[in-house]
Amino acid sequence: MSDVYIAGIDMIKFGRYPDKTPALLGAEAVLGALDDAGLTIKDVQAVYSGCVFNSMNGQKILQQVGAFGIPVTNLSNACATGATAVRDAWMAIRSGDYDVVLAVGVEQMTGMGMLGGPRASAISTEGLMGSASMPATFAEAGMEYAAKYGATFENFASVAVKNHHHSTFNPKAMLQKETPLEMVMGAEMIAYPNTKFMCSINVDGAAAAILVSERKAKELGLGRAVRIRASALASDPWQERNPQMPDINSATRLSAQQAYEMSGIDPSDLDLVELHDCFATAELLHYENLQLCGEGEAVRLLEDGETAIGGRIPVNLSGGLLSKGHPIAATGIANLYEVCTHLRGEAGQRQQPGAKIGLAHVVGLGTCSAVHILEKA
Repeated sequence: MSDVYIAGIDMIKFGRYPDKTPALLGAEAVLGALDDAGLTIKDVQAVYSGCVFNSMNGQKILQQVGAFGIPVTNLSNACATGATAVRDAWMAIRSGDYDVVLAVGVEQMTGMGMLGGPRASAISTEGLMGSASMPATFAEAGMEYAAKYGATFENFASVAVKNHHHSTFNPKAMLQKETPLEMVMGAEMIAYPNTKFMCSINVDGAAAAILVSERKAKELGLGRAVRIRASALASDPWQERNPQMPDINSATRLSAQQAYEMSGIDPSDLDLVELHDCFATAELLHYENLQLCGEGEAVRLLEDGETAIGGRIPVNLSGGLLSKGHPIAATGIANLYEVCTHLRGEAGQRQQPGAKIGLAHVVGLGTCSAVHILEKA
């Protein structure tokens, strides 16, 4: 089986584009990724396109950039949609069927409610504790962690302070603004302990990646290529608690362990991580889920500055979903874009010095988690 490389990757600046269609947003990201790889759409042999709230986007994007009869697979996998598109492209190349495959994720969230639209009017027989909304689910997870390990409101708020600071160095982030601790803690409460500044931003966005075989990567030149050391996808195992309140940890723990085993990489070998901070509470929990520290040590990791810019294992140097924004299907590829940018040494003021290995993570609650480990070629 061939090793797989990312030859080109790009994302548009996340924001709100009410006058554009998802196809136009996706086409912009695709053209950027093709330019980054030094290829054209006619070099692409297959497309995997992710979108949660619109159908058949792959074909619509190709109509914008030059459709010519290649196979297109459209998929939806909650917040892990973009990462799943990359994984499917990765598998298609590893199988030997293709040398050049495009993965794209796009979402138009303008005007939608919390993480993708209003709740149904009928009362569900599941989620009777209020867990049908994502803010409630991740608030509960934070409080469960706080009860177990003593994390405080201030600890969770400090995650947002860190990530918003990182965003000031990222021109493609929706929000590029410092938010001091007092501002974060004093903001409108959405679901305790998450205030407004501790919640990801609903934005429009698109990101795309060109994956190639090792043979094609060598032909193009390995100077800026990024090797995919591992691509892992796991779904939630059944637990008695699931009908009332989903477990946000289990799928991430499974996919992370699979990725480490596949790559032969130890968590201590990582130079940076982009993880799914849809809410500030989630980031602290994922420190442990991704084995960046031991059980109950997430607060110490944060307070010691190890996950901040300049730290031992910086997390969400892009500003994360809290600042960059969270256009659901685009997020997984955008996280990969951030890691690739550092491995290429092209991250500017937020560059992690000497970055050689990075991890990108997303989780679609109740469905799956995807973890990719990338290595500088």
